[in-house]
Amino acid sequence: MRYCSTRGQAPVLGFDDVLLTGLASDGGLYLPEAWPHFSAADLQALAGLPYPELAARIMRPFVAGSVVAERFDLLVAEAYAGFEHAAVTPLRQLDERLWLLELFHGPTLAFKDVALQLLGPLFDAVLAARGQHLTIVGATSGDTGSAAIEACRDRARVEVFMLHPEGRTSEVQRRQMTTVDAANIHNIAVAGSFDDCQDLVKALFNDRGFRAEVPLSAVNSINWARIMAQIVYYFAAGLALGAGARPLSFLVPTGNFGNVFAGYAAKRMGLPIERLVVASNANDILARFFEGGELAMEAVVPTLSPSMDIQVSSNFERLLFEAADRDGDLVRDLLTRFRDQRRVAPARQLWQAMRCDFQGFRLDDAGTLQEMALRRRESGQLLDPHTAVATAAARGLELDRAVPLVALGTAHPAKFPDAVEQATGERPPLPARLADLYARPERYDRLPVDAEALKTHIRARSALAGAPA
Repeated sequence: MRYCSTRGQAPVLGFDDVLLTGLASDGGLYLPEAWPHFSAADLQALAGLPYPELAARIMRPFVAGSVVAERFDLLVAEAYAGFEHAAVTPLRQLDERLWLLELFHGPTLAFKDVALQLLGPLFDAVLAARGQHLTIVGATSGDTGSAAIEACRDRARVEVFMLHPEGRTSEVQRRQMTTVDAANIHNIAVAGSFDDCQDLVKALFNDRGFRAEVPLSAVNSINWARIMAQIVYYFAAGLALGAGARPLSFLVPTGNFGNVFAGYAAKRMGLPIERLVVASNANDILARFFEGGELAMEAVVPTLSPSMDIQVSSNFERLLFEAADRDGDLVRDLLTRFRDQRRVAPARQLWQAMRCDFQGFRLDDAGTLQEMALRRRESGQLLDPHTAVATAAARGLELDRAVPLVALGTAHPAKFPDAVEQATGERPPLPARLADLYARPERYDRLPVDAEALKTHIRARSALAGAPA
């Protein structure tokens, strides 16, 4: 399997190089040159498989030619052995047509674990085969950071610098990152928004001199391997609900667009998906785009669902590339105009092509609290605020009533206890293995929104500066 950049000017790479590179050298994101396809008969044959075996079969085409290909099944089994539910991503029925796909049974209680618990073993395997080391620089709006840190802690060939927006994550999210006592983990609180953190990371990746000095990679969903692993749970849910015999729709809490793009990839690969609902909070740039056709950046508004407090959704570029028939020049032009002018309107034909599979939905904090309270009364289910934005779409949108709906449960309610208590009067406890989280000492540094300051910090702290890339 070979991979190309969404901006059309970077070398075509194999899986191992894409895994270690993260962002393409032209600033674009990598996608497979062709999508694998599973027929209705293939889907029928996959039904009923345990999650690790299903995951290995769905992802195997993407790692063809990789040094991990021969033992890929073992690496996948290792990745999911630590999940607390035997099904890894179980389904729970909320009402007669709505299902909750629980993606929070991993070590850090969030959907990012499903992908990042696999990335750790993949990094180890590829780096060991090459005799290399790697510095991971990432930005998190809350959950990616803790999941990446958990996956990479104490790994001898990997060092992690994780940026989070200071004061804009929940306390649980922050502490899950900053209380990890591992020599290869470095946490940084940035005096800005998640978009600022993400811009800093991209600035480092676009600095070829710095990348020659420090061997960089990414664990954000700009890394294709993240998307690859997330595709699997769409198939798992679809097969459990009879995909092949009938379509279904997914309601996805959306920030950086990686999670919902994985659903789009699953559809391209043969899973019968009717609609993908892009569920947003007050930071509704994507909902506005799918309604009106203009991508218009506004100020980031802090909300009860902080992992979605984003105005620049990196993975949207992947959808743009697909809808534009993989025209990298067009993608590069549109994104340059968006950055320069803070708004851009693709041609109407391109916008309509992007709307074929997607539908936008928005919910403010008041509506989120109301939805959390209603679901608790109606189904007995406690929801975190991100998941509630998605389940509310089942009430707020006119969707085909003959098609089952699956809302993605992206975080355990205990990660956002203040919001859950405000909505329901109940404060969800942390699982026993995290019961002492608030007593653990924190370790992190503070930096301004300044790429040069970040480079200086990494040079000073990194054990890998000057190591061979």
